[in-house]
This record gives sequence, C-alpha cells and structure tokens, in this order.
Amino acid sequence: MKTLKTITAALLIAFSFSAFAADGTSKEKREMNYALKTYVEAITKGKIADLDEVLAKDVNFSHTRGEKIISHNKAEMLNALKVSENVKQNCTTSYSIVEATPSFSVVKLVMKYDGFSKVSYLSLGNTGNGWKITSVSTSFI
Repeated sequence: MKTLKTITAALLIAFSFSAFAADGTSKEKREMNYALKTYVEAITKGKIADLDEVLAKDVNFSHTRGEKIISHNKAEMLNALKVSENVKQNCTTSYSIVEATPSFSVVKLVMKYDGFSKVSYLSLGNTGNGWKITSVSTSFI
C-alpha cells in the first residue's frame, strides 16, 4: 500500500511539472510581444507558420495605392504571404510601441528599403485568449 501511494505521488508530481511546462509555453503565446514578433517574422522573413494564431478572425489589412485605400481580410493576406514564405526582405526593420494599455496597443513598424520605407501601424487587442492583431494599416513613403 505504501508503494502504491509513493508511485501515485510520483506520477502526480510528474504530471504537475508537465502541466506547468505546457502552461508556460501557452502563456508566452498569449503575450503581446509574441503576437508582435510573430507578425514581424512573417512579414520580414517569411516565417508564416504561427501567423494565423496571432491574427484576429476579423483582422483588416489596408494600404494606400495612390488615392485609393485597398483592404484585405485575414484569408486574403495569409494566401498572399504563402507566396513569399521563407523569403527574407532586403530591408532594415524597427518597431516602437505608440500606445499600450492592458487591453489595447498600437505599434509602429518601419521597414526601410533602398529608396523608400514601408510604414505600418498595428492595432493589437488583448482578447482574453491572448493578444491578437486586429488591424494593420500600411503606407509607403
């Protein structure tokens, strides 16, 4: 009986550590920095594997083309990015947090190429299921 209790206690401890390890990974994925870095890696290096999970279901992508504003939904953007999967952009990238609250943040992302820059503003919301990108507005200067 004592052996059975010892084995049961050992198994409970092992499962507890496994649960904490798994929770640590999912906790990291719920942070704003994870969403932001995943997006930056997808756009700049073509690493799109985890991008879907950091985009809100109704995310909106918009950019200007002359005097027109062009919009894309999540599916359209993911399909477009599949073409450039694992392609590294020839630019320098920086970002800064414009505004941050516990539930909403705005981030400015600048990609500098030779002769022009791509400037994007990302809106991120804390959904309770992790931070998600809710909109991306881009212009070229």
